Amino acid sequence: MRKLCTMLFALSLLTSVGVIAQDTSQDTMKQGSASTDTTMKASTIMGTISDDGKTFVSDKDSKTWTIANPDAVKGHEGHHVALKAHVDSSKNEVDVVSLKMLHAK
Repeated sequence: MRKLCTMLFALSLLTSVGVIAQDTSQDTMKQGSASTDTTMKASTIMGTISDDGKTFVSDKDSKTWTIANPDAVKGHEGHHVALKAHVDSSKNEVDVVSLKMLHAK
């Protein structure tokens, strides 16, 4: 009888741990999808890269953005470009995916 009670207790403990783990992973997936919807979509924005290559000024509204990955724009400092980038408005930051040179403004 004691052995049966111990086995039932162990089984119930394992089951509850599995349910908790599953519930946590679903919450994480929901949070992840909400954040990726806003940050994963790349946008095309036109403007000028600063002379130091660390910021970008948009043509549309003259807003200044910090470039999260300045190596991606190396060699294009001071140039007028079209950036394809992931835009993070909360951090005022762009993560450059690609860029295309444009003619002078």
